[in-house]
Amino acid sequence: MNDSSADVVKTVPRGGSSGGLASQGAVLVLEDGRVFHGTPYGAEGETFGEMVFNTGMTGYQETLTDPSYHRQIVAMTAPHIGNTGVNDEDPESGRVWVAGYVVREPSRVVSNWRANRSLDDYLKEQGVVGIAIPGTRALTRHLRERGAMRAGIFSAPGAPVEELVGRVRRSPRMEGADLAREVATGETYVVPAVGAKRFTVAAVDLGIKGMTPQRMAERGCEVHVLPADATYEQIMAVEPDGVFFSNGPGDPATADVSALRGVLEAKVPFFGICFGNQLFGRALGLSTYKLRYGHRGVNQPVQDVRTGKVEISAHNHGFAVQAPLDGPFETPYGQAEVSHVNLNDRCVEGLRLLDGRAFSVQYHPEAAAGPHDAAYLFDEFCEVMTRAQA
Repeated sequence: MNDSSADVVKTVPRGGSSGGLASQGAVLVLEDGRVFHGTPYGAEGETFGEMVFNTGMTGYQETLTDPSYHRQIVAMTAPHIGNTGVNDEDPESGRVWVAGYVVREPSRVVSNWRANRSLDDYLKEQGVVGIAIPGTRALTRHLRERGAMRAGIFSAPGAPVEELVGRVRRSPRMEGADLAREVATGETYVVPAVGAKRFTVAAVDLGIKGMTPQRMAERGCEVHVLPADATYEQIMAVEPDGVFFSNGPGDPATADVSALRGVLEAKVPFFGICFGNQLFGRALGLSTYKLRYGHRGVNQPVQDVRTGKVEISAHNHGFAVQAPLDGPFETPYGQAEVSHVNLNDRCVEGLRLLDGRAFSVQYHPEAAAGPHDAAYLFDEFCEVMTRAQA
C-alpha cells in the first residue's frame, strides 16, 4: 500500500475527511484512509489495533473481557450499547482486553437490577479508548468489502489526517502476531468439580474465558488450567483424563504445537475450541489462513456434516483451518475429517479423528455470551473420556 499523503487524500471517501486537521471530538482512522468522525466514549486518548466488527445484539460485557479480542478494535453492529450497564458477575476474565471500542449510540440510561455502573464508566475505569459514531453500518459494510485492517481511535487529535493514517499504517499487523502468552495465566490454577469428581482435565490457557472451565466443572471435571507454553510433560504431570486447548488471540501459525502432538501420540482424549481448533489442525498437518473479515458474534450458522443439524453458535476468530471438505484425509494420527462447516462461507468449523478420541470446533460452546446450541460438546468430551477409561 502506498503510504504517501496524496494516496491518503484520494482514498478518504464519503463521510470522511479530505485532508487537513482532523475534526474536534474523536476520529476513527482506517489504514486505507477512511475516516469516521464521532464523539469520545469511555477513556480519552489514542489506541491502535485490528478493526473488526461483532454482530451480536447482546453480550457486550463478555465481548469486552474475552482475551481473544486482545489488540483488536471492536465495532458493535447493534445500534444501542450499554442498556444493561455492567455487573461483577458476567466478565469472562479479570480485565477488558479490547484495544478500542466503537459504538453507534451509547445508552443514556442504565436499566438492569444487576448493574452496578455504566458501560461508559467501566471503559474509563479500564482505560479503554472508544468512540461513538453514527456510521457503524457504513463501517461494517466497508470492512466486508475491504477486509479487516488496522485502525486507530484518536480523541481530539488536532493532527492532519495524513499523519494519523501514517501512524495507523505503522502499527503492528495481526498476521504473524504471537499473542496467546500475553493473555494466558502465568501459573497453573485449579477449578474444582461441582459435585462428585468424575474426570481430571488439563486445560491449556491460550486466552481462556472464565465460563469454559466452569462448564466442564458442572459436568464433574476438575480442571487444571495451565499456561499457554505448557509442555507435554507438564500437561501429563496433571495425570489428565482429557486435555483441552482454549480459544485465544493471534496468528495460529506462530504457535508451537509440539505439546499437542505429544498428547495425540499418547492417545489422550482431546477437545479444542477456536484457537485450539486451529492448533489441532496444525498438529494434524494442515495449514491456517487469515479470513477476510472473520466471524465475530453470537449468531453464526454452523452445520454438523455427520447429522445435517444446524447450530447457531458464538464466534470470535479471524483465522481458519484449510482442510478437505470432501471426505476423510490422512494424518500422522490416523484418518480425520471436517466435522462442521460454516453455512455463510463454507469455512472449516470443526475437525475430528475418526477413531473418536480427539475433536475440535471453531466456535464457543460455553455460550458466554451466546446461544446454548453447542453446549452438548462438553458432554461429548466427557463421553470420550469415559470410553478411554473403560
